Amino acid sequence: MLLDATDSQLVLVDYQDRLMPAIFEGPQVLANAVRLARMAQMLRVPTFGTEQNPEKLGPNPAELRELCQKTLSKMSFSAASDGLVDWLRPPVKQGGGNARSLPKHLQKPAAAPAAERQTVVVAGCEAHVCLLQTALELIEQEFDVWVVTDACGSRTERNRDAAFDRLAGAGAELVTTEMVAFEWLRSADHPAFRDVQALIK
Repeated sequence: MLLDATDSQLVLVDYQDRLMPAIFEGPQVLANAVRLARMAQMLRVPTFGTEQNPEKLGPNPAELRELCQKTLSKMSFSAASDGLVDWLRPPVKQGGGNARSLPKHLQKPAAAPAAERQTVVVAGCEAHVCLLQTALELIEQEFDVWVVTDACGSRTERNRDAAFDRLAGAGAELVTTEMVAFEWLRSADHPAFRDVQALIK
Protein backbone atom coordinates (compact mmCIF):
# COMPACT_ATOMS: atom_id res chain seq x y z
CA MET A 1 0.00 0.00 0.00
CA LEU A 2 1.34 3.41 -1.00
CA LEU A 3 0.44 6.85 0.26
CA ASP A 4 -2.03 8.78 -1.88
CA ALA A 5 -1.85 12.59 -1.74
CA THR A 6 -5.57 12.89 -2.55
CA ASP A 7 -6.45 10.79 0.52
CA SER A 8 -3.88 12.31 2.91
CA GLN A 9 -3.87 14.92 5.65
CA LEU A 10 -0.73 16.06 7.45
CA VAL A 11 -0.51 16.69 11.21
CA LEU A 12 2.59 18.31 12.72
CA VAL A 13 2.73 17.95 16.50
CA ASP A 14 4.41 20.42 18.87
CA TYR A 15 7.61 21.74 17.24
CA GLN A 16 7.64 24.53 19.80
CA ASP A 17 10.34 27.12 20.34
CA ARG A 18 11.10 26.20 23.95
CA LEU A 19 10.99 22.45 23.33
CA MET A 20 13.08 22.03 20.19
CA PRO A 21 16.50 22.92 21.70
CA ALA A 22 16.17 19.87 23.99
CA ILE A 23 15.21 17.46 21.19
CA PHE A 24 17.81 14.96 19.95
CA GLU A 25 18.79 16.04 16.40
CA GLY A 26 16.24 18.86 16.78
CA PRO A 27 17.35 21.05 13.82
CA GLN A 28 17.09 18.12 11.37
CA VAL A 29 13.74 17.02 12.83
CA LEU A 30 12.34 20.54 12.39
CA ALA A 31 13.81 20.90 8.89
CA ASN A 32 12.03 17.71 7.82
CA ALA A 33 8.76 18.95 9.30
CA VAL A 34 9.05 22.13 7.24
CA ARG A 35 9.83 20.04 4.13
CA LEU A 36 6.72 17.94 4.75
CA ALA A 37 4.56 21.04 5.14
CA ARG A 38 5.96 22.61 1.96
CA MET A 39 5.38 19.41 -0.02
CA ALA A 40 1.86 19.17 1.36
CA GLN A 41 1.18 22.74 0.25
CA MET A 42 2.46 21.99 -3.28
CA LEU A 43 0.33 18.84 -3.51
CA ARG A 44 -2.79 20.29 -1.86
CA VAL A 45 -2.64 18.06 1.18
CA PRO A 46 -4.46 19.70 4.14
CA THR A 47 -1.99 20.47 6.94
CA PHE A 48 -2.66 21.06 10.62
CA GLY A 49 -0.33 21.93 13.48
CA THR A 50 -0.62 21.49 17.23
CA GLU A 51 0.97 23.30 20.16
CA GLN A 52 1.15 21.84 23.67
CA ASN A 53 0.48 24.43 26.39
CA PRO A 54 1.83 27.29 24.23
CA GLU A 55 1.86 29.75 27.14
CA LYS A 56 4.64 27.68 28.71
CA LEU A 57 6.34 26.12 25.66
CA GLY A 58 5.86 28.93 23.16
CA PRO A 59 4.43 28.65 19.63
CA ASN A 60 5.62 26.57 16.73
CA PRO A 61 8.15 28.44 14.56
CA ALA A 62 6.49 31.05 12.35
CA GLU A 63 7.74 29.31 9.19
CA LEU A 64 5.92 26.12 10.17
CA ARG A 65 2.81 27.87 11.49
CA GLU A 66 2.35 29.71 8.18
CA LEU A 67 2.28 26.41 6.29
CA CYS A 68 -0.54 25.00 8.46
CA GLN A 69 -4.16 25.73 7.68
CA LYS A 70 -4.93 25.77 11.40
CA THR A 71 -2.97 25.24 14.62
CA LEU A 72 -4.60 23.59 17.61
CA SER A 73 -3.68 24.85 21.07
CA LYS A 74 -3.98 21.93 23.48
CA MET A 75 -3.43 20.85 27.06
CA SER A 76 -4.01 17.11 26.58
CA PHE A 77 -0.95 15.25 25.37
CA SER A 78 -3.06 13.71 22.60
CA ALA A 79 -4.29 16.29 20.10
CA ALA A 80 -7.10 13.87 19.24
CA SER A 81 -8.51 14.41 22.74
CA ASP A 82 -8.55 18.20 22.31
CA GLY A 83 -10.42 18.48 19.00
CA LEU A 84 -8.07 17.39 16.22
CA VAL A 85 -10.43 14.62 15.09
CA ASP A 86 -13.12 17.22 14.35
CA TRP A 87 -10.69 18.96 12.00
CA LEU A 88 -9.67 15.74 10.27
CA ARG A 89 -13.23 14.41 10.00
CA PRO A 90 -15.59 17.42 9.92
CA PRO A 91 -19.22 16.70 10.82
CA VAL A 92 -21.61 16.48 7.86
CA LYS A 93 -23.59 19.71 7.51
CA GLN A 94 -27.35 19.34 7.42
CA GLY A 95 -29.22 21.13 4.65
CA GLY A 96 -31.19 24.23 5.64
CA GLY A 97 -34.88 24.89 5.23
CA ASN A 98 -37.99 23.16 6.45
CA ALA A 99 -38.24 19.97 4.40
CA ARG A 100 -41.76 19.30 5.67
CA SER A 101 -43.02 22.49 4.04
CA LEU A 102 -42.49 21.17 0.50
CA PRO A 103 -43.84 18.10 -1.27
CA LYS A 104 -41.19 15.45 -1.76
CA HIS A 105 -40.86 16.01 -5.51
CA LEU A 106 -39.96 19.68 -4.89
CA GLN A 107 -37.38 19.10 -2.17
CA LYS A 108 -33.72 19.46 -3.11
CA PRO A 109 -31.68 16.29 -2.68
CA ALA A 110 -29.30 16.34 0.27
CA ALA A 111 -25.79 17.35 -0.76
CA ALA A 112 -23.32 14.49 -0.80
CA PRO A 113 -20.69 14.83 1.94
CA ALA A 114 -17.24 15.97 0.87
CA ALA A 115 -14.86 13.11 0.20
CA GLU A 116 -13.27 12.09 3.47
CA ARG A 117 -9.51 11.79 3.68
CA GLN A 118 -8.80 8.66 5.69
CA THR A 119 -4.98 8.77 5.79
CA VAL A 120 -3.18 10.88 8.39
CA VAL A 121 0.54 11.47 7.94
CA VAL A 122 1.83 12.58 11.32
CA ALA A 123 5.14 13.74 12.78
CA GLY A 124 6.19 15.63 15.86
CA CYS A 125 7.64 15.95 19.33
CA GLU A 126 8.01 14.48 21.77
CA ALA A 127 7.73 11.19 19.91
CA HIS A 128 7.07 9.13 23.03
CA VAL A 129 4.47 11.50 24.52
CA CYS A 130 2.34 13.84 22.39
CA LEU A 131 3.13 12.28 19.01
CA LEU A 132 2.60 8.74 20.33
CA GLN A 133 -0.65 9.49 22.13
CA THR A 134 -2.05 11.47 19.19
CA ALA A 135 -1.18 8.71 16.70
CA LEU A 136 -2.58 5.92 18.90
CA GLU A 137 -5.87 7.77 19.35
CA LEU A 138 -6.12 8.42 15.60
CA ILE A 139 -5.66 4.67 15.03
CA GLU A 140 -8.48 4.08 17.54
CA GLN A 141 -10.59 6.51 15.50
CA GLU A 142 -9.95 4.24 12.47
CA PHE A 143 -7.68 6.56 10.54
CA ASP A 144 -4.77 5.05 8.58
CA VAL A 145 -1.78 6.54 10.39
CA TRP A 146 1.67 6.99 8.83
CA VAL A 147 4.42 8.26 11.14
CA VAL A 148 7.31 10.17 9.53
CA THR A 149 10.23 8.96 11.64
CA ASP A 150 12.89 11.46 10.54
CA ALA A 151 10.55 14.34 11.37
CA CYS A 152 9.91 13.04 14.91
CA GLY A 153 12.03 13.58 17.98
CA SER A 154 12.36 13.13 21.72
CA ARG A 155 14.94 14.35 24.19
CA THR A 156 16.60 10.93 24.01
CA GLU A 157 17.03 8.37 21.23
CA ARG A 158 15.78 5.61 23.53
CA ASN A 159 12.43 7.30 24.11
CA ARG A 160 12.04 8.12 20.41
CA ASP A 161 12.82 4.58 19.30
CA ALA A 162 10.52 3.07 21.95
CA ALA A 163 7.72 5.20 20.52
CA PHE A 164 8.39 3.89 17.01
CA ASP A 165 8.34 0.28 18.24
CA ARG A 166 5.03 0.81 19.98
CA LEU A 167 3.47 2.64 17.02
CA ALA A 168 4.51 -0.09 14.59
CA GLY A 169 3.02 -2.70 16.90
CA ALA A 170 -0.26 -0.73 17.00
CA GLY A 171 -0.53 -0.70 13.20
CA ALA A 172 1.02 2.62 12.19
CA GLU A 173 3.17 2.68 9.05
CA LEU A 174 6.66 4.05 9.69
CA VAL A 175 8.07 6.13 6.83
CA THR A 176 10.61 8.88 6.12
CA THR A 177 10.21 12.33 4.60
CA GLU A 178 11.54 11.14 1.24
CA MET A 179 9.22 8.13 1.22
CA VAL A 180 6.26 10.46 1.74
CA ALA A 181 7.49 12.78 -1.03
CA PHE A 182 7.88 10.12 -3.68
CA GLU A 183 4.69 8.27 -2.76
CA TRP A 184 2.66 11.47 -2.89
CA LEU A 185 4.21 12.22 -6.30
CA ARG A 186 4.09 8.65 -7.68
CA SER A 187 5.78 9.67 -10.95
CA ALA A 188 8.55 11.87 -12.34
CA ASP A 189 5.84 13.16 -14.71
CA HIS A 190 4.00 14.84 -11.83
CA PRO A 191 3.82 18.63 -12.41
CA ALA A 192 5.28 19.28 -8.92
CA PHE A 193 8.11 16.73 -9.26
CA ARG A 194 10.97 19.22 -9.74
CA ASP A 195 9.80 21.51 -6.93
CA VAL A 196 9.39 18.64 -4.48
CA GLN A 197 12.70 17.12 -5.53
CA ALA A 198 14.42 20.46 -4.90
CA LEU A 199 13.09 20.45 -1.33
CA ILE A 200 14.60 17.08 -0.45
CA LYS A 201 17.94 17.36 -2.23
